[in-house]
Amino acid sequence: MTPRHRERPRRRWPLVAAALAAAAAVGVAAPGTTSGWTAAITDPADTARTAPYFHCPDALTVDAGSALFQYPLTEDAGSTTARDVSGHGNDGTYQGSMTTSTETPIACPRDGGSAYVLDGSTSYVSMPTKTAPPATYSEEVWFRTDTAAGRLIGFGTARTGTSGLEDRAVYVNTDGGVTFATYSSRNQIVTSAAGVDYADGAWHQVVATQSPSTGMALYLDGTLVASNSAYTGAEDDGGGYWRIGYDSLSGSWVSSGSAWYVNGAMRYAAVYTTVLTAQQVATHYAAGKLVTGN
Repeated sequence: MTPRHRERPRRRWPLVAAALAAAAAVGVAAPGTTSGWTAAITDPADTARTAPYFHCPDALTVDAGSALFQYPLTEDAGSTTARDVSGHGNDGTYQGSMTTSTETPIACPRDGGSAYVLDGSTSYVSMPTKTAPPATYSEEVWFRTDTAAGRLIGFGTARTGTSGLEDRAVYVNTDGGVTFATYSSRNQIVTSAAGVDYADGAWHQVVATQSPSTGMALYLDGTLVASNSAYTGAEDDGGGYWRIGYDSLSGSWVSSGSAWYVNGAMRYAAVYTTVLTAQQVATHYAAGKLVTGN
């Protein structure tokens, strides 16, 4: 019978030596210390992260079920349709001038692509389908402007042109702050802190929410900046259309000014049929930010 041959283990010393040599190139233990090794992590692809989502579409997809629409606003220049990526088929329509920019920095910079540029006189987006005035809702958009004016997002009775009745309006006020305004027997307004300028040419995220149980809340850049739990209702105007970038700001709303068109750029506009929580708002904002800022 042929005796079994036990294979001698292969020596791995060359591999170990190579690993030690590589480690020595990084750091050398100092005498009398327990460890002198140092290491550096580089992440050119943005893969070492702590936030739950690192692209705006990923964060929005999680909340798509409660969305009326979600518009990335990243179409090519000259496009007429703002795609609804929520899955509910409520595509919007670009009105007036539709140009784009890839100038950096850009909102949600990890996503790449372009931003919708509004000319301050003709540009806006309208939802083509008339809907009932919601009692519970959240409205969201990323914007950049250096003009202290313009209605960012809101609800109105007209699909195009100027609405006869308008409500649920979020706008840049004449002080460079952001105001959220509704009407229920009287004007109901919450606004950002005095002296904080959002018409500074940088990208900002705004979210406004309202419901009969929570009242009104206004978030900017992922943080709650103003709220009033007593403002639980908005105008019941029989139905209307969501508009982005322009509509009437007539009446006695605080510091609304006479310029109602947005002059700047936008990305990721959405309306939800629920009140987004503070955590959801913060998650959306974190998805649109680089660690080093944008």
